[in-house]
Amino acid sequence: MTSLLNIEIVLDTIQDGLRLWIDARNPDSLFDGGESAVENNEARFQLVEGCYYDYQISDADYVLGDVGENIIQRHKRISNAGTIASNIFVGTLSVPLLKKSTSEECCKIDLEVQSVKSGYRDDYRDMLEFITEKCTDLLMQANSPVAQNFEANYNETHETLYQRFAFIKSVIGTDEFAEAVHRIVTAPVTKWTESTVEKDVRNAKRFTNSNIKEFLKGGRRTHLPETHYLRAYGLETLPERITSIRKTDSVDTSESRFIKHALEGFLKFCTDINSRAKEFRHKKLEKESDALIRELEGQLHHSVFKDISRPTTLKLNSPVLQRKEGYREVLRVWLMFDLAAKLIWAGGDDIYSGGKKDIATLYEYWLFFKLLDLFESIFEIEPKDISELIKETSDGLNIQIRQGRFTALHGVFDSRTRKLNIRFNYNRSFSGKKNYPDSGSWTTTLRPDYTLSFWPFGVSETEAEIQELIVHVHFDAKYKIANFNDFLQQNTVTDLDGEKTENRKGIYKNADLLKMHAYKDAIRRTGGAYVLYPGDTSINQKGFHEIIPALGAFPVKPSKTDSGIGELKAFVLEIIEHFINRASQREKIAYRAFDIYKDPPEAENTINEALPEPYNSNRSLIPDDTFVLVGYYRSEEHYEWIRKNRLYNFRTGSGAGSLILDNETVGSKYLLLHTDGDRESGELWKVVSKGPKVFSKEDMIKKGYPSPSQDNYLVIALAPVSDPEFENVKWDFRKLHNFETGRVSAFPFTASLAELIKNKSR
Repeated sequence: MTSLLNIEIVLDTIQDGLRLWIDARNPDSLFDGGESAVENNEARFQLVEGCYYDYQISDADYVLGDVGENIIQRHKRISNAGTIASNIFVGTLSVPLLKKSTSEECCKIDLEVQSVKSGYRDDYRDMLEFITEKCTDLLMQANSPVAQNFEANYNETHETLYQRFAFIKSVIGTDEFAEAVHRIVTAPVTKWTESTVEKDVRNAKRFTNSNIKEFLKGGRRTHLPETHYLRAYGLETLPERITSIRKTDSVDTSESRFIKHALEGFLKFCTDINSRAKEFRHKKLEKESDALIRELEGQLHHSVFKDISRPTTLKLNSPVLQRKEGYREVLRVWLMFDLAAKLIWAGGDDIYSGGKKDIATLYEYWLFFKLLDLFESIFEIEPKDISELIKETSDGLNIQIRQGRFTALHGVFDSRTRKLNIRFNYNRSFSGKKNYPDSGSWTTTLRPDYTLSFWPFGVSETEAEIQELIVHVHFDAKYKIANFNDFLQQNTVTDLDGEKTENRKGIYKNADLLKMHAYKDAIRRTGGAYVLYPGDTSINQKGFHEIIPALGAFPVKPSKTDSGIGELKAFVLEIIEHFINRASQREKIAYRAFDIYKDPPEAENTINEALPEPYNSNRSLIPDDTFVLVGYYRSEEHYEWIRKNRLYNFRTGSGAGSLILDNETVGSKYLLLHTDGDRESGELWKVVSKGPKVFSKEDMIKKGYPSPSQDNYLVIALAPVSDPEFENVKWDFRKLHNFETGRVSAFPFTASLAELIKNKSR
């Protein structure tokens, strides 16, 4: 392939001297494909995806026609000149040449647009073959709802025919298939066959029973000499010639007959497609089918097949067909062939339309089937929705995966210690119109490529969303990214208005990374968002200390031998282990979120009073969740004992005034003291003990407690409050909800710090 700065395309067949000139703006972006283009059925002159080219036609009465997506941009004043912007188009670009005066199409000029991703041709073939194989596997399953009882219809649009041919080419136009045929013709299975010949009786060495009978009854006989020893046995004559059986090694086996039958079937299909391509004037389809026809004809012209007859029956259970190298590969392709010829893809226009090869979109579809395989192997769940994946229509078997359409795999995963509901979604939309706690997005509607969801068994998905029990993990396919480390280190696009233009060129920077953040932060109950790309380096940026929530990337390559899916599988298994862990931080965060948001805040639940800032020792100071014990002291002597020992005591037992040890009491952070006649109090102390301790009567006497009357007391340790926000402040404790008048006013009770603050008196 030769790199050029400009090319000249001769159009003498349209008009003598007519020329089209194309100049490259960037070096190494314009090529003469040469033999490489011929081998890959591509146009000779090749552009590069995401680049710009200037063009001009020698005659002003000719212009280039529109091919969509703003690829052909005519000059505003000079109509026969302009710009070719290849954008994200990949494949054969058929540009119509129009006569300006009549708007008549004179011809189409084919230009090939290469992908910026090296190895895209192999990736394209491998991905298409895998998709075809998965679709035919689904159809051949015993529980498939589709009945394969019709023939492929060739009287269709050229786009549909190209789809059918692309599927077939992906299985019979591969190096693996050619290698399989080569192995068969170089080392075919053979068998011994017997043939009969007339042989001079004098040259015969071994005689069979039939030969002995011929001695007695055979024709054209000769008299034996008088001295011949056989005369003693009554034989006077012998036949001149007898029948002899000869064994030969033959390639005309039932297995080889099947191979010939299969190749002839493939050839007929390609010939039919080629005929229809000529009718539609679909040059690309015609060229590609021509190439495949030549390949198949070359295989059938091998001398081996001349000695092989047509089969009368197909013994598909033959061990040779199922096990021997070469034969088993052709059998597999033949089993796929009939169904592949009937496949139509509802999303195929995204890839095949106009001869383009949208590798990035195909990668997204390929990953869908790859992930479907992966999740089936991990969760041991059969895809319940095969009927939604492939449906029988009037024109064929329609693959129902398409960008923007929802497909799912769901079931129950039993880890033996916990059962989980599993759901795998393709292009699931998370609406931005639903309010919390419903599922969806906080802002606009978002649609990740793939979403894997987990929630406990026995809980409906709707209830799991409401109670913060579900976790979504999102994946996005990014074929254009080759190295994720480089991707992260790219300079950000400063001109946000121009970022969309950069994306159209195939340059992905901020947009892709920000999309992962958008999924994680905007879609409710998202545990992680990850890029899947055909590279080599994985990145997993954990949000806190656990595997989720997180962001990252995993390499998954279109390779038959090493796709890298194993690393992603290990990661998903880690997620399962994490989800099974009932003591994870994520479980705690989920519960806290549910507990906080389950009820809308009350209108009067506003605190504008000064409070200590929640940091260091006060980090847990949340007014609604911080509780204050309100305690009574009976005398000045009792108060002095409290102040001196920094202890406060409660009665034990079940009698009046005994302390009830509920969560709010045990977890109280403050103690507010009051005595007879008080209507307000500023005696606020900090509780520094982890909980109340039991002091006996003797312990209290040793501490100098005045006149203990109980056998045991509950005692808490105190410290003076040093926060300036609480200095010289008093609270009207009588307005607290749990305060009771009369004798019981001396009984201890609790109140939240928020309630206490609202009853501040000064």
